Amino acid sequence: MKRSACLLAVLAMTGAAWADPVKLTPANPQPSGLTQGLAVSYGFGSGGRNLAETSKTLSNAKAGKPLMGLSYLEGSDGEETLTSGTDHKVAAAISGYIKFDAAGTYNLQFYSNDGLKASIGGQQVVFHDGVHGCDPSEVTQVEVPSAGWYALEATYFQRKGGACLMMDWAQGGGELEPVPDEAFAFGG
Repeated sequence: MKRSACLLAVLAMTGAAWADPVKLTPANPQPSGLTQGLAVSYGFGSGGRNLAETSKTLSNAKAGKPLMGLSYLEGSDGEETLTSGTDHKVAAAISGYIKFDAAGTYNLQFYSNDGLKASIGGQQVVFHDGVHGCDPSEVTQVEVPSAGWYALEATYFQRKGGACLMMDWAQGGGELEPVPDEAFAFGG
C-alpha cells in the first residue's frame, strides 16, 4: 500500500513533464499591416500584490507607448517600468501578435518582476503570480500547427523595486534564447 502511494506521488510530481504540448491556434485570418512591437495600456497606483488586484487597476487603463517586444530588464529601483514613465505600482495590459516562422513544438519561458499571466493563440502559457524578483516561470511546451501570427494577450504588474519582463523560446528542444523584438507586432 505504501509503495503504491509513493509511486502515485512521484507520478503526480513529474506529470507536467509528460503532459501533451499546449496546442495554439493561429490568428484567422492572418493579420496584415502590422506595426512592430506590442500595444500596451497602463494603470497606476495599485499597491496590489497579485494579478486579481491588478485587473481592478486596469479597469481605468490608458494607452501607453508601444513595447518593442518582451525584452525588458530594468535592474534597479528608480528605472522606468516598460514604457510607463514611472518605476513603481504599474499594471500593464499587453496585446498584439507573435510570429512563429515554422510549425513545430516550442518551449516557452518568461521572466517577470512581479506578476504575469499570458496567453498565446487562445491558450494560457504562463501564470506567474505574486510579488517576486526577476524569476523564471516554468517552461511551457506548445504546439504550433503552422507558421504565422498568433494572438498574444498578457497582464503584468510591477509593485516596487526593480522590474523585468522577458520571454525566451526554443524550437524542438533546443536551447532557450530571447524572442527577438521583430517577432512581435500589433494593429492590423
